[in-house]
Amino acid sequence: MARSASQPDGKLIELFLDMLAAERGASTNTLAAYRRDLADFLAAILAKRGSIASAATEDLRGYLRQLSERGFAAASVARRISAIRQLYRFLYAEGLRSDDPAAILEGPKRGRPLPKVLSVEEVDRLFAATRPMSLAEPPQTRLRGLRLACLLETLYATGLRVSELVSLPASAARGNARMIAVRGKGDKERLVPLNESAKRAIAEYRSLLAQLYPNLAGKWLFPSFGESGHLTRQHFARELKELAATAGLEPGRVSPHVLRHAFASHLLHNGADLRIVQTLLGHADISTTQIYTHVLDERLKSLVRDLHPLAEE
Repeated sequence: MARSASQPDGKLIELFLDMLAAERGASTNTLAAYRRDLADFLAAILAKRGSIASAATEDLRGYLRQLSERGFAAASVARRISAIRQLYRFLYAEGLRSDDPAAILEGPKRGRPLPKVLSVEEVDRLFAATRPMSLAEPPQTRLRGLRLACLLETLYATGLRVSELVSLPASAARGNARMIAVRGKGDKERLVPLNESAKRAIAEYRSLLAQLYPNLAGKWLFPSFGESGHLTRQHFARELKELAATAGLEPGRVSPHVLRHAFASHLLHNGADLRIVQTLLGHADISTTQIYTHVLDERLKSLVRDLHPLAEE
């Protein structure tokens, strides 16, 4: 039986969001998504003359049935369930409820889609499309070309999230460091290796940037004149799709996130350990990295086929 909480439902949600921000380092976008999902849940509960503080498991199931009737996709329903579960887990842990009505809540069964991946040959075509660069071109044109090549080299060398890539500090380019420090989700920092090709691309781009715009070269690795002070994710994504078209690839298949997937898949295909890839990608949970196990399955099949003495010819 639920114990009635002294705070109104809206206050309970705000307490939960405050915890996410303070203890888990949730971003503004993450908090906004939780707030939207829980506001919809609260509106549905209030419409039934109930409350978050007193809702039972059957009330929560009724809300999920309502989502299905409203045509929500399985992925969207699963996201709402996750938010509700976390909210009630928090309320129970804080003593604001004497039970957890969401503990036995079941979500829709859904398969996890395999990530879109480019082949090594396709990635090579992208790199090749960035290389033609003539000194006869205007300096600003050469700078844009060098920046795109630098972004591509750095992304494929590190597997960074696009938000991590565009917001790299200028200090990431200093010296001849073999590793760069990346601040990722939850404000957690990790070290990621940087290969020689990426370091050369960074050096060429930064050299021309310093010549043309010395006042911009101080804080960000990829500065811009925009409000954020650095290149936006959207701008890079647009340039990458244009590059894909130039390389003869379908633009819809190419995005910064697809290149992050390519980084992980190609490492695993060539023998990298799943735990190492988890660390490089900045995944808090190994289950997130396990979307790439299809790569390992294919590699194991090829090893057995090629190396087992009784394998069929």
